[in-house]
Amino acid sequence: MDDLIVTYLEMRSRPTLTVARPYRGVMLLRLEEPTAAFYRYLYTAVGARWGWLARAEMTDSELVAVITDPLVEVFVLYVGGIPAGFFELDRRLPGDVELAHYGLAPEFIGRGLGKPLLASAVETAWTGEPERVWVKSTNRDHPR
Repeated sequence: MDDLIVTYLEMRSRPTLTVARPYRGVMLLRLEEPTAAFYRYLYTAVGARWGWLARAEMTDSELVAVITDPLVEVFVLYVGGIPAGFFELDRRLPGDVELAHYGLAPEFIGRGLGKPLLASAVETAWTGEPERVWVKSTNRDHPR
């Protein structure tokens, strides 16, 4: 296995987004009262292929404490009523918004959903006028 390379990316001003929105039958909904079981389903569906572990190693009570924090937002992308991906924004550091998790389930990669989902994540992250929006990525994440 290759050495892990971690890259941090940040934005200090709101970008101009010109990404087309996805087609009919697609909805993006915020999880209002996320449960550990549903979040684990999403996290595994999207992240297992890329070796995501941080949330998987948490107990249910630790996980629920994070995902139900009012400063943490989880949005789920549905295609034809099926959860296809999600993103998570963490606003717990004053002035910062971290795109903590973002991705699509393998069956939905390559269907033109990734860019609009990322655009929605960035657009949502800039609500409230943070000083910066940032993300951590590694060489083990999806290459696009």
